[in-house]
Amino acid sequence: MPHLLLLDIGNTNTKIGVVRDDTILGTYSLPTSRDSTADAWGLRIVQILGLHGLRSGDVSGWVVCSVVPPVGELVRAAGERFCGCPVFFVPEDLPLPLENRYARPHEVGADRLVAGYAARSLFSSRSLIVVDFGTATTFDCIQDSAYLGGLICPGLYSSAAALASKTAKLPTIALDDVRHGPRIGQSTAESLRNGMVFGFAAMVEGLCVRLKAQLASPVEVVVTGGPAKALVEVCSGIDHYQPDLLMRGLMKTSLDNAHMLRKGVFV
Repeated sequence: MPHLLLLDIGNTNTKIGVVRDDTILGTYSLPTSRDSTADAWGLRIVQILGLHGLRSGDVSGWVVCSVVPPVGELVRAAGERFCGCPVFFVPEDLPLPLENRYARPHEVGADRLVAGYAARSLFSSRSLIVVDFGTATTFDCIQDSAYLGGLICPGLYSSAAALASKTAKLPTIALDDVRHGPRIGQSTAESLRNGMVFGFAAMVEGLCVRLKAQLASPVEVVVTGGPAKALVEVCSGIDHYQPDLLMRGLMKTSLDNAHMLRKGVFV
């Protein structure tokens, strides 16, 4: 398979991966700007391709999952204009081999399905709980080859930002230098940081216990997303940390549908 672009368009950031065959050459993160234009997206992506010695014509397709429809349309236009190649959206254009058991299947975010499929392809436990720390914190339950549903909770960074914006004396925090135990904070920053990190760790531990009780054993917990790295150190019950889970899911979907990508056709 020639070069592909993978795009995970989230509410806060868009992650972009450059792929050759089954290898991710590099990943990049850009703000998801709803006020941007197709040209702005196209020019940024041409710059990213240049970092790998590639031109726009070297890319045969873009594979996208998006939870921000207006930005998805900008990206579609950018791909067609700047690379002259088809832009495939998952799961609308490229299907995922997961049975979607949501009561209203169309309501599930594409990122949640792609992450679930990536986890299913990587790990063999009968049941999986995928925890994605993004703008929201999502818990998604996979059993055998079915997506059962999950939970949506506040995000760590968005919760901290909300506190900082609504209070006069609470600072913006970083997640580095977190102790391995929930010590009592002795400054405002330390109190906020420890409260957020250990509070979210307790949320993950407690909710995973409750979700596991509803799933067939064995069950493993897979975590991804920006804050996940800090939480892995202090949260029990996490079996796997996969920082590039969404990219892996998009790449696996691309490989599954390589024949359609070569032809530039939709299902």
